[in-house]
Amino acid sequence: MSNIISLYSGCGGLDLGFKKAGFKTILATDVWDKGCETLLHNKISDIVINDDIRNIDFKKYKNKVTGVIGGPPCPPYSQARHYLQNKKKGFDDEKAGFAVPEYFRVIEEVNPKFFLFENVDGFMYKTHTEALDFLEKKSNELGYNINYKVINSANYGVPQTRKRFICIGIKKEFQQFEFPKETHIDPKKNNGDYLNWTTCGEVLKEFDNITEEEKNQKPGSKHHHLIKDIPPGSNYLFYTEKKGHPNPLFKWKSRYWTFLLKLTPERPSWTIQASFSNNQGPFHWQNRFLRIEEIKRIQTIDDDYEVLGTFKEQWRQIGNAVPTQLAFILANKIRQDYAK
Repeated sequence: MSNIISLYSGCGGLDLGFKKAGFKTILATDVWDKGCETLLHNKISDIVINDDIRNIDFKKYKNKVTGVIGGPPCPPYSQARHYLQNKKKGFDDEKAGFAVPEYFRVIEEVNPKFFLFENVDGFMYKTHTEALDFLEKKSNELGYNINYKVINSANYGVPQTRKRFICIGIKKEFQQFEFPKETHIDPKKNNGDYLNWTTCGEVLKEFDNITEEEKNQKPGSKHHHLIKDIPPGSNYLFYTEKKGHPNPLFKWKSRYWTFLLKLTPERPSWTIQASFSNNQGPFHWQNRFLRIEEIKRIQTIDDDYEVLGTFKEQWRQIGNAVPTQLAFILANKIRQDYAK
């Protein structure tokens, strides 16, 4: 079994996928105690360090692990950050601008055979060229050939159209990493060569009900009375003139896409966000909030994997995770090609 180190580990969605592929996490780190408690509870790693990565010395692991995996905090590179005038982005972000350089500081100290770097698709936006240039330059300096792309998780069977930037670095003495062939596709584009996307209806069918407690929920906050008329798969745009509503309540594209957004059983979920919100979906097509069990299914985290904390703390951990199924597919390709 090949040993790995996990950085910015969260609740361990990425680690769980690597574990399923035959890797063993011997050290996991995160700055949030709830994530670390979840990692320890599920025995995801031999050692879990709850501390700022800048305080951790990794030199004793030099040449002792096969790989390093992790996704530095993504807010500095998110689409939302681009529109927030009062928030600095990229390396200038006050809270997490250091995270990408620190990731590569660990790579330099440990010298693994491979690394997996994950972030939001915004990492490739023109506004974040500093970070991408840094990744390319540093990888080359440290002796790695890299291959990166934005992956739509749904194209690998995950019931969620979650787009993420994935970079795989492999030591230059080995052949460059090639991403596994996509296996699923939007049914509207399927000519028979792929499987259709996995839908919410397929993975959430046993939860297709509403409890007495949930009948009193008010998704949408002050707009909750509007939810019931929005068709599954639609959002606030249902109440716009462009969509033909007789009494328009909102202007076209005046809100976030997720405002009053409802899932449909006919397609994968949209991205599960890290922050639970009363008016930002996706919501269940039964006009209720999603349950923790459901967002675990959408993120392909095992049903018996226990995420600790309050409802909102669990939601944040799950929403921040890499879908376990996607992690497994990437890890399995790495193991087959480089870590047998």
